Amino acid sequence: MEKLRVNDTPVRTARNFLINNIEIELEMPEKIAEFKNIEIINNGSIIDNQTTNQALTYGTGKILEELNYETANNKIRIQTENKKENIRIRYTFDDENINLINQIEIIANGDTNIIIEYISNTSKKCFHNGIIRTIANAKSKLDITIVNLLNEQSENFEAIENKLEENSNVKYTIIDIGGKTSISNYYSNIIGDNAENDLKSIYLGIDNQIKDINYIAELRGKKTNIDIDVQGALKDSAKKNFKGTIDFKKGAKKSKGNENEYCMLLSNKAKSIALPMLLCTEEDVEGNHSTASGKVDMKQLFYLMTRGLSYKEAVKLIVKANFQKIIDRINDEELKNVILKEIDKKLD
Repeated sequence: MEKLRVNDTPVRTARNFLINNIEIELEMPEKIAEFKNIEIINNGSIIDNQTTNQALTYGTGKILEELNYETANNKIRIQTENKKENIRIRYTFDDENINLINQIEIIANGDTNIIIEYISNTSKKCFHNGIIRTIANAKSKLDITIVNLLNEQSENFEAIENKLEENSNVKYTIIDIGGKTSISNYYSNIIGDNAENDLKSIYLGIDNQIKDINYIAELRGKKTNIDIDVQGALKDSAKKNFKGTIDFKKGAKKSKGNENEYCMLLSNKAKSIALPMLLCTEEDVEGNHSTASGKVDMKQLFYLMTRGLSYKEAVKLIVKANFQKIIDRINDEELKNVILKEIDKKLD
């Protein structure tokens, strides 16, 4: 068992916030066998395994990053054409495939929709350490959905790094409801003028699950935009840290950045910590941030229960209603239903 400090904020804050990073005890897998349960559905993109090992700007941590470069057991590089494309990548963990150390690189040129799923079909503890890189070339559109449905014994680490060129549009939908520990780091380098990045995510924590979420956007181009919206719920003794940083760099004139995070507390023992940050070295910009947490709205709860729903059914309905707008962004009805069923199961 190894103690690691991971997922550092880009700027240090006062120690009493207890959010600059998170310390975890991690048992590194001793043997990394080939991960064989991968399904790729592709309608024309160029796909190979020629990924790069260029150092991440932030990431979940150097030890995990180096482990990825040294022992990756799956690499996928996708180069899209100047057309509409749909790609699906599904990693299924089972008794024979419990350790996944993967790299995904996406070079976007056209209008591309990509769904990436991590699913457990085993009760064994699984380990995932992933890196996703994207380059959105000029005028490209990229819509990425990432779904974490790992079992509650598993460890999940994912570092995402994006580079947005002129007039590109990158949209992410992240569903983070699996894993005993789930650590995610998202970084966008928005360098091209008029580039737009839209990030929406949900998380759900139960039992003793830990969610540590670190979203960072650096705006460099003129008239660029970042919009972050995170909706979550915590039950039992689950814990969540949210760190959101929007940094307006010199030259990002007339750029806009918005971030919002809301956590619904379903237990007195659940713990939510949030740190939104706006940094700026450019005058002509607009930035907004907000975070909040609270219990289920008692008026809503009372109304639903007077209509015949039990307390548990009413809570489920309220949580799912809060998540629905983000789930509806996913371009796959079957996957939406799988996610909603998983939420139902976790809230039972």
